[in-house]
Amino acid sequence: MADYAHPEALVSTGWVAEHASDPKVKIVEVDVEPAKGYAVGHVKNAIGWNWQTDLCDTTIRDLIDPKAFAQLASNAGIKPDDTVVFYGDMNNWFAAWAFWQFKYHGHKDVKLMNGGRKKWEAEGRPYVTDKPAISKSNYPVPSSDETVRSYRDEVIKSVGGKNINLVDVRSPDEFTGKILAPEALIGKEGAQRGGHIPGAKNIPWSKAVNDDGTFKTADELKKIYTDAGVDFGKPTIAYCRIGERSSHTWFVLRYLLGQNNVKNYDGSWTEWGNLVGAPIEKGEGAATPAAPKCD
Repeated sequence: MADYAHPEALVSTGWVAEHASDPKVKIVEVDVEPAKGYAVGHVKNAIGWNWQTDLCDTTIRDLIDPKAFAQLASNAGIKPDDTVVFYGDMNNWFAAWAFWQFKYHGHKDVKLMNGGRKKWEAEGRPYVTDKPAISKSNYPVPSSDETVRSYRDEVIKSVGGKNINLVDVRSPDEFTGKILAPEALIGKEGAQRGGHIPGAKNIPWSKAVNDDGTFKTADELKKIYTDAGVDFGKPTIAYCRIGERSSHTWFVLRYLLGQNNVKNYDGSWTEWGNLVGAPIEKGEGAATPAAPKCD
């Protein structure tokens, strides 16, 4: 059985429990719904971040910039040489998105707690409600690593090409255009049109996890993607609705399966489905059209 390409990127719930009071380890919870997660109870000494206000620019639809990232890390007492461990609800959707964002901003030692809240709770591990005492740090403004992020112009140029994998990690109903967003999110941030980017392969993020929220084995994961037609010899761009589920898939491809050239298109369907002139397929997939011009 093959091992994960970068097993150091994952830690167990037991490891987190043992290191909860380690001053060089910063544990951070990022949930889809913070009021139903961190606020109710969290891992001892865990910091709670709201993905909408702490990790997003609240004026424009974008990630926080390097300056805001440095301020966020400083306020959390995180130093550049600290180990940062993320976990959360929904099998680590937004924990993976925070992990990806930390890598985008160049933090070296970042990990995911395998299984997230679901695994922690299933094992009957304790939660606390007290927030940790934090001593602010002085985190320097970082440079951005653009090799992990894809933008719409790159994706537009990829349509119709045979030298790249486009992976749509949403549900089959979102992929075909039957629905515009998961049922619980309909009416929130969404798109004008349904469907998928032409040529994309639909490999829902959920196929990568077991019932307890942990990741499947490397052999199982590789089979999932190769059976769906992903060529590991080609670069890959993953996308979803707003970039959090595709961060989960990006983590699988990059850290568990070792594909070095993989990017997360965080603009995802809320950008593409609203983009004037962007080509869209509906249904399970049709013949891929020629790539549109990108001026």
